[in-house]
Amino acid sequence: MSRIGKNPVSLPDGVTASVVGQTVKVNGPRGELSFTAPNEVSVEQVDGKLAVSPRGNSKRTRQMWGMSRTMVANCVSGVVKGFSKTLQISGVGYRAQVSGNLLKLSLGYSHEVDFAIPEGIVITTPSNTRIVIEGIDKQKVGQAAANIRRWRPPEPFKGKGIRYSDEYVFRKVGKKK
Repeated sequence: MSRIGKNPVSLPDGVTASVVGQTVKVNGPRGELSFTAPNEVSVEQVDGKLAVSPRGNSKRTRQMWGMSRTMVANCVSGVVKGFSKTLQISGVGYRAQVSGNLLKLSLGYSHEVDFAIPEGIVITTPSNTRIVIEGIDKQKVGQAAANIRRWRPPEPFKGKGIRYSDEYVFRKVGKKK
């Protein structure tokens, strides 16, 4: 029995949802998101809540049950509040700035790295060492953050690189004389 899947997803004020077949569409103040549930589960709208229920008792069905409920909850949360990730850049001469639809990163390479901002994502740089990624789709926000971080992941000796703001990088001791 899925502890997550059992709980229905409540719809706050200003949020409407429609279920057509396996597709759930959620409209809210920030926009519209949709999720297509796998065939192992069914989604119904009951009393202003979205309930996800399994169509069998196999292991895969139980896995899809909790995952589908979480995806529906992420759609509702995204159209109400949105999601954001903050990246921190550390290193001498490492900086970032947004110009138009590009994020320009200086990361110690012989050239600047240009990251094209995906559609549906807003990237801001409050300072030249902080990058804030915001959007209504949790998957797109996380993937954009991972793609930016991939250019220069934090290294364990000096701590230089791009890290998530809440990430702890284990530091190693350097060479001894």
